[in-house]
Amino acid sequence: MHLGKITVFPERYPNRDHYPFNLPIFQQMGCIPFDTPVTLFVGENGTGKSTLIRAICQRCGIHIWQDDSKVSFQFNPYQEMLQHCLDLDWVRGRVPGSFFGADIFKYFTQVLDEWARSDPGQFSYFGGRSLVTLSHGQSLMSFFQSRYRVSGLYFLDEPETALSPNSQLELLKLLVEMGRLGHAQFIIASHSPILLACPGASLYSFDTIPLTRVSYEETDHYRIYQAFMRDRSDYLKGLGS
Repeated sequence: MHLGKITVFPERYPNRDHYPFNLPIFQQMGCIPFDTPVTLFVGENGTGKSTLIRAICQRCGIHIWQDDSKVSFQFNPYQEMLQHCLDLDWVRGRVPGSFFGADIFKYFTQVLDEWARSDPGQFSYFGGRSLVTLSHGQSLMSFFQSRYRVSGLYFLDEPETALSPNSQLELLKLLVEMGRLGHAQFIIASHSPILLACPGASLYSFDTIPLTRVSYEETDHYRIYQAFMRDRSDYLKGLGS
């Protein structure tokens, strides 16, 4: 492990009425141990998975590539403050890493292309060619296969976006391989039943308050997919022929 645990201190919250501090999960959150190479956050949309992953990443000093020129309709001064309410427990000192977010990956590929205009060698770190020239799914896998073979701490927010089931299996194989080598540690928010099945991973459910460590079979994602595959007729009633 690179990051052994984090501790969230609600008493440091600037208030409890605005996002993200008004999310129920953050009202009863304390220590979260990371004792396996892969940790997965699972839960419904809007429960705080992505919010916490971004805050931990920021607290680790890892840059999040995003287009800061965009302006929100309603400015929230508390949006990025959760990171200041966390303490980190490094196992052997701080390590480098990266953040992957499905919603901001396109911006990163464009920045990489700009760098490569003056230094084409930049592409050698991400599969040897421009990620912009690939399909979305191909560019993701090229990034994953190149970046995650380097020792570090990696945060992924819904990496299954645009990945076929076969590509998700490729990513799963990479996570397991790098985790076993002890070089890389992954903290991931995901809805993918394939990635959630990662052998030896720790799963934390954001559908329960307080945050709870669960088995794969206890997740709603597993139960819903299993029931749907077993007999999809009940789920398709009323949808027309």
